[in-house]
Amino acid sequence: MAHNLARFDPFAELDVLQRRFFEDGFLAPFRGMKIPATDVYTEDDKQLTVEAHLPGFQEKDISIDLDSGAIIIQAERHEKEEDKNKKYVVHESSNSYYRRVALPEQADTANIKAEFEHGVLKVVVPFNPSSTPVKIPITAGGSAEK
Repeated sequence: MAHNLARFDPFAELDVLQRRFFEDGFLAPFRGMKIPATDVYTEDDKQLTVEAHLPGFQEKDISIDLDSGAIIIQAERHEKEEDKNKKYVVHESSNSYYRRVALPEQADTANIKAEFEHGVLKVVVPFNPSSTPVKIPITAGGSAEK
């Protein structure tokens, strides 16, 4: 006598919801869209480096600001094209980029440097030298005699 057993998977419904959310629904308009990569790392505990890969942007499209202990990198590019031989009047597109990177306490904000080369913006934030702890000696207290 054959028994038909159905295996119960408590996460099957969650899997279906996840597939709908990420593949079919919410993120579908962004599929195929390339989001610029941003790398944030420290080097030898002496500096923080932020690398923003901004292909297609030019230096004039980018701004870097320091605000409330964070670096704010913004880039915006507008392209406008007019072609009298086509039916449309103006063809316009724009791309933008925004990142806010919180700086550590030891950041030397007066010496931040930035360079833009081959579509990569590199911002280097040096760290102030950390102070070494000072050992405080403990002396034996005298007992008060009466």
